[in-house]
Amino acid sequence: MRFTRLAIPDVLLIEPRVFGDERGFFYESFRQDVFEEAVGRKVTFVQDNHSKSGHNVLRGLHYQIKQPQGKLVRVVVGSVFDVAVDLRRSSPTFGQWVGEVLSAENKAQMWVPEGFAHGFLVLSESAEFVYKTTNYYAPEYERCIAWNDPGLAIAWPTSDQPLVSTKDEKGASLADAEMFS
Repeated sequence: MRFTRLAIPDVLLIEPRVFGDERGFFYESFRQDVFEEAVGRKVTFVQDNHSKSGHNVLRGLHYQIKQPQGKLVRVVVGSVFDVAVDLRRSSPTFGQWVGEVLSAENKAQMWVPEGFAHGFLVLSESAEFVYKTTNYYAPEYERCIAWNDPGLAIAWPTSDQPLVSTKDEKGASLADAEMFS
């Protein structure tokens, strides 16, 4: 596996070594010891999630203010533009975002640590998105930042209005959102 630190160094792009031939392919999608060495700390995952979304669906930008979740995310069908926003006030990259295309084809993953908001836009006809989390889902602590907040100016790769949930339509601005210290 190759680990690349993105413009926000705590967010990692993970590219597996894929072995393929006429029968198909094989790759190691996760290995605890290698992952922890790259991240620089012990990480325990407690929950796996799997979602399916149609073209131009945008989910996010979600985070939990208490019981924060680190997420190891990947796409097993289709492709998405995946985004992480740094919400740690003490961070030199506070309020900045990074985005990468994750797809079934490139088999890349992204590590989004605790203290970040996360979201994605489906680029393909549909996409299946799977991710591990470091803490359990706690709806009472879930928060949402507006995907189109001008303060973030995320360059979502779409010219159409994305399809978002009612909850995501009501996302707070970065200026008004609860943050991490």
